[in-house]
Amino acid sequence: MDFSFLWQGLTSITWQQLVMYVIGGILIYLAIEKGFEPALLMPMGFGAILVNLPLSGVINQYNSAIGEEAPGIIQWLFEVGIEASEAMPLLLFIGIGAMIDFGPLLANPKLFLCGAAAQAGIFLTIIIAVLLGFDLKDAASIGIIGAADGPTSLLVSQVLHSNYVGAIAVAAYSYMALVPIIQPFAIKLVTTRSERAMRMSGSFEGVSRRTRILFPILVSVVAGLGAPSSVALGGFLMFGNLIRECGVLKTLSQTAQNELANLITLLLGISISFSMQADKFVQPATFLILGLGLLAFVLDSIVGVLFVKVLNLVTPGNKINPMVGAAGISAFPMSARVIEKLGQEADPQNHLLMHAIAANVSGQIASVVAGGVVLQYFANLG
Repeated sequence: MDFSFLWQGLTSITWQQLVMYVIGGILIYLAIEKGFEPALLMPMGFGAILVNLPLSGVINQYNSAIGEEAPGIIQWLFEVGIEASEAMPLLLFIGIGAMIDFGPLLANPKLFLCGAAAQAGIFLTIIIAVLLGFDLKDAASIGIIGAADGPTSLLVSQVLHSNYVGAIAVAAYSYMALVPIIQPFAIKLVTTRSERAMRMSGSFEGVSRRTRILFPILVSVVAGLGAPSSVALGGFLMFGNLIRECGVLKTLSQTAQNELANLITLLLGISISFSMQADKFVQPATFLILGLGLLAFVLDSIVGVLFVKVLNLVTPGNKINPMVGAAGISAFPMSARVIEKLGQEADPQNHLLMHAIAANVSGQIASVVAGGVVLQYFANLG
């Protein structure tokens, strides 16, 4: 039997493809052994290997036997589910919205400000990326990694036709998974142990069902009027939340939180891998983007903490633990858990989880609005 085709395949592998096999293996390792976003990183890692096999059948290839291009399933999923309509990231927002309880935020509206402040890393990173030589649309796409919201990062980079969709997706989702490592480092840079030990008071009861129902509707309208490009992002998020809060669609709410979110996450992960082909991914700019993405996460956390410190100086009443400001990023609920853990390290009786959850869900809204603002401004640039 002639096995020469195997040798031909092996000799066709480039060093860039070998690098992608290693990157794919690392993503799979982080997913399985470390438990970092396994539903997403595992299919991304495995897909990265598949799309970089020589003459891979998962991407479109010219078939000499039939005299035409044979379609590849991963390329088709990417073109239909992401490139053509951004359907997958948007549908995922329905599931995310159905998971979120805005009650703690509605009980303490002051924490809305934390979500807004913690998006500063997006715009600071855009400025830095421009200074480093990226064009405006690529810089905007890189900056949105700081939203700490994978679907938003993917959608914005796709709509803006960034040249670095793959690198941006890997950075956004990988750093979301690494929030428990990144945020403690950033927070400890700008807080003292006594600040981290600061206790907070406040009740999270008393939010009426009517308020919970009206909230997603009003947010969609207000955000849509202020940043029309955020309507798809914010609207689908709030639609998912309305399904949760209306009380008459419990089965659909559970389906959105579980089956829909899990299925879309799985397909999204393997679809993204199409943009991780070696010739586009293995280049110096990719590693610079990974660094900028990390910087965006750190800046978000630091600015959130510093904002709360200033807020405590200028407003009367109950003070906010500065760490809660860092929970204003969109990495829900991982960031809130980080704040709770750090608070208990400083004082075992210090419970900040519900306060951090409130800031964290405000960050979910703010990141979507920030994504809409970026699209509103940069999509029309030449």
